[in-house]
Amino acid sequence: MEDGLTLIKPNYDLKSEYLDMIEEWKISKERIIPWSLSLDTSNFELMVNNLEGYSNGIGLENGFVESSTYWLINKRNRVLGAVDIRHRLNEKLLHRGGHIGYGIRPSERRKCYATKMLHMALEVCESIGVARILITCSKSNIGSARTIINNWGMLESEEIDNAGEVFQRYWIDLSNKKQV
Repeated sequence: MEDGLTLIKPNYDLKSEYLDMIEEWKISKERIIPWSLSLDTSNFELMVNNLEGYSNGIGLENGFVESSTYWLINKRNRVLGAVDIRHRLNEKLLHRGGHIGYGIRPSERRKCYATKMLHMALEVCESIGVARILITCSKSNIGSARTIINNWGMLESEEIDNAGEVFQRYWIDLSNKKQV
């Protein structure tokens, strides 16, 4: 795994790197995860300001909860992925969605970046007082399941959503964690 990985708050200085990541994702025609990567980038400053507001409960759409977004960057300031950390769960997120959503840009997968990013996100959770974390993923997303398990995730259940997709619900209890 590459040294020099850092989680940073979204910022204006990395606009071109961020937009490059989004374009790569669009070309791949994959679903863009986490949800924050799907925000309108036409007014980049507004997008960054909105993300900061969401972490303080400002400007949230109905049904959303406070969440903090971070970008994973390497020592060359390449944006490798993003993670959304929800500060609490509502009824919908308790069923599916959980506390954390994350994604790594297509060209940077299979390099352990997701495992490291989730580990750093768990440190953020701990710092904001969330010690028991729910993360969900599609059963078909074996890489994501492995990432969660590598960060102390314990499978609680498998369920089927309205579209017929099987998804898994994992809990991570930070009071029982071991070193990665």
